Amino acid sequence: MSRRPEVVRTHVRTTSYGRIGRAGRLLRYPPGDRRNAARFRPKVGARDVTLQRLDNVLIVVDDIEAVKAFFVELGMELEGETTVEGLSVDRLIGLQNVRATLALLRTPDGHGRIELDKFHTPEAIRTTPENLPVNALGIRRIMFAVDNIDDVVARLRARGAGLVGEVVQYEDKYRLCYVRGPEGIIVGLAEKLG
Repeated sequence: MSRRPEVVRTHVRTTSYGRIGRAGRLLRYPPGDRRNAARFRPKVGARDVTLQRLDNVLIVVDDIEAVKAFFVELGMELEGETTVEGLSVDRLIGLQNVRATLALLRTPDGHGRIELDKFHTPEAIRTTPENLPVNALGIRRIMFAVDNIDDVVARLRARGAGLVGEVVQYEDKYRLCYVRGPEGIIVGLAEKLG
């Protein structure tokens, strides 16, 4: 049984989402249609690839100073801190009367960033227990490449963090572990061997 594609008016002239129909209209295949999978395969080197990079990951926290110290001890660098509020912030995140402190940290190579947000108004809402297991749904950890996993684990443990499991070796390629830091945040550490 063949379904008819949904007609979407657009000025985009691309075929990654479907085929161009009459009058420049894009014919988009319905969700779940096998042909729909092609839209998630960007053309390398083509103009229709819009994703440039992963810019940052947001973590909403209650104790921004403790979490910031944890990531600095891990080896991240504080890029900046600010307080945000006002109508544009409210409109962006869909809440009212927002006032939040933000801290942006970056990896030493400058390519990876974490944004920590402490909401003053409205207060942050805790929706789950703090120490969820690694197999709970949602974003469970952020993985970092490190030079010396034992040194990093020792430094983080000195700040109150703990191993989730054990430091393990994956074949002859990596030593890996998960560390739970303040507010239940889990980071993965990977030391490349050889």
